[in-house]
Amino acid sequence: MVTQLPKMTLSDFFRAMWRILASRPQIPSSLEGNELLKIIHNRRSVRRFTQREIPDDVFAAILEAGRLAPSTVNLQTWSFAIFNAETWRVNFNRTIPFKAQRALIVMGDTHRNRAVLDAFPQSPLVEYTVAVLNASLAAMSMNIAAEALGVSSVMLSETGRSGLLDAGYLKQKLNLPDDVFPIMTIVFGYSNKAYSPMPPKLPLNQICFAGKYEETDPKVLEDWMTQMTAGYKASFPLSSLDAQLSVYKSKIVNSEKDLNRMVFHKQIHNP
Repeated sequence: MVTQLPKMTLSDFFRAMWRILASRPQIPSSLEGNELLKIIHNRRSVRRFTQREIPDDVFAAILEAGRLAPSTVNLQTWSFAIFNAETWRVNFNRTIPFKAQRALIVMGDTHRNRAVLDAFPQSPLVEYTVAVLNASLAAMSMNIAAEALGVSSVMLSETGRSGLLDAGYLKQKLNLPDDVFPIMTIVFGYSNKAYSPMPPKLPLNQICFAGKYEETDPKVLEDWMTQMTAGYKASFPLSSLDAQLSVYKSKIVNSEKDLNRMVFHKQIHNP
């Protein structure tokens, strides 16, 4: 968790925003016409939606992309709780975050498999990691499928008590058995504005290495955090990245306790 974000002058802010606005996906010229690459590279998290409903067949195709996602040994360690605007309000007494039209809660699920196969009897951490890995692959498959169908989305871990940081709350609300744990909520709708610029991304030469691990250049990290701070402020003028990180930090302790109970069946006590 970042404890101190870079201090910015007005000049720093505008310089960082210029770099964000000028940034583009790096697509080899020989592949510029590839439609799937365009969809993947141009995907954005959207938080403003119209009230246009998503047709049932479109949403079914999105769910099918999740069902057909790859998974370790084809274990399919996931479950999806699906909602429309009405059923979300009935369950949670509020609108879907950002007034989206559809939502699904993606969960790691090792409970189902245990009825027929106990694949990890002595390895709970491996079992949990496999479930998170598989469910995340399914989530991304649905995210990309939605984008291909003209439906925008955003994956949430906290907003509206909808993800990992509110696992205990969701366990109670959804009556989840042991070994089923929420990872994220994806909300879907049709965007009501042009897509935003590409968020600040670290360059390939800082996240790839050959042979042995290489530390990231501190100057590159500092520049990235400056852009992150500026971009968040531009998107949410009444808040800040530091304030959002504080929200996460305040919820992490309870989330850690809830997940230990749900995944490892351990009780964690506050010091």
